Amino acid sequence: MTIPLTIFWVAVAATVLAAALPVTQERLTRFAAMSGFSPTVAEARRVIDHFTGLRRRRLAALALTVPVACLTGDPFYLVVGWCAASVLHGVRLSPRIRTDGVRLPPPEPRARGGARIHRDAWLLCLGGAVAASAHLLAGQGVTPARLAHAAVMAAAAAAVPLAARNLGAGPASGTPEDAARAEPAIRRWSARNLYLAGTAIVLSGALLTPGHAVQRELPEYSMPRSFPEHTAAFETVREYDEPTCPWFDQMDDPCRSWLVNGEPFPQAAPYVIGKGGAPRLAPSVLSPDEKAVVYLERHARRMVYQDSGGVHHLTGGLPDARVPAPVFAGQSRYVALVGEDTRVVDTRTWAAVPIHGARRVHDLNRSGIVATTASRVLVLDHRGRERLSLPLRTLRTDVPEDTYHLRPDGRRLVVVRGPESRLDTFDTWTGRRLSSVTPVFPGDDFLDAGLGWSERGSFLVRGAMSERVYDLDLTTGSLWRRGR
Repeated sequence: MTIPLTIFWVAVAATVLAAALPVTQERLTRFAAMSGFSPTVAEARRVIDHFTGLRRRRLAALALTVPVACLTGDPFYLVVGWCAASVLHGVRLSPRIRTDGVRLPPPEPRARGGARIHRDAWLLCLGGAVAASAHLLAGQGVTPARLAHAAVMAAAAAAVPLAARNLGAGPASGTPEDAARAEPAIRRWSARNLYLAGTAIVLSGALLTPGHAVQRELPEYSMPRSFPEHTAAFETVREYDEPTCPWFDQMDDPCRSWLVNGEPFPQAAPYVIGKGGAPRLAPSVLSPDEKAVVYLERHARRMVYQDSGGVHHLTGGLPDARVPAPVFAGQSRYVALVGEDTRVVDTRTWAAVPIHGARRVHDLNRSGIVATTASRVLVLDHRGRERLSLPLRTLRTDVPEDTYHLRPDGRRLVVVRGPESRLDTFDTWTGRRLSSVTPVFPGDDFLDAGLGWSERGSFLVRGAMSERVYDLDLTTGSLWRRGR
């Protein structure tokens, strides 16, 4: 496991600062709570001396290992410097000696209670570390860093049992009475820390490797090759297909372009980079009369309207996160650019009407605009003046949304209430609701969608089961079909 260099240097600073902290009252309280030993004042002096000596040995070990860690970029040596103090403390303990100077044989190193758990964990982790190191050496080859890790791990594997054997011995004969009472608790504490330190050394030796600077990779959709530079033209768009591989590795592959009448349309951007850096298909839409296309220009990143007469710029250059979605809404004269700064553009005069706060444009005709904000349904004229404002209903995501249809003269707004299959008609001049009807379809059929006004002036609806189109009387709710 490789540690980034920034994290490595933070770890160096944190390790040295933690080792330099003095022995505090909280440390003694934690020792008493975990060891079950309540020292007297004299015995507390012995405990303080133990932790002070441990702190001194840890600082000395870090003074040797921190420079090595900094030179190699290897965090393993920080772990060794921190943990070596606990191992060396047990190794350097003297065996028991009688008052007459005769050396007593050391006792059998039997782990008891919590020490047995820590010893078993140490043995288990040692076996796992040896297996992991052997696997890495076999798979990645022998390197100086791996050899150094293996040498330190071998030293720890030899030192931990020796230190545990020494810690298992009782205090030497002639030890002062106060120190003799505190010594068993200190040795139990030291045995626990010994096994934890040994475990940390062998695991870090197997898992940690020198840190390397993170190399920033180019995203997979950034390619060195460019599109053809010609600009495609058309009279009528018979076929209009989106890219099937907009971030493929061959930029001149036809599947990376929008296709107009089966030919690449390279001036249109194939994708944009959304929030978070993920690519998504760039916005592009064909007008209902199949005479014009609105798209995002590939180089200048402008929204563009193109027909047989040429190209018209609808916006200036835009960052990808602010590219709007173009909408014709069933007609071909007006195009809405829906985004942070929603506007409706008349493609005959090129006049633009801003609609502040609009999140969606539902209907457009020569008499007005129907749009929704976060909380309102608005009907506006082409000067941006508000004609009608209704509250926007909040619906569950699993039910059909309300749809809105403005009559060509702008005098009536029909709202199709999806969940209730009801149609409400409003007078856009007065804001009054004129009618509310629920059409009854023949047989088991029911309302699928409102289709807007026919050329004869009647409102059209479609049945969900039969897919038949009916004329609807918005006052009575009666249905009929022409020629039937």
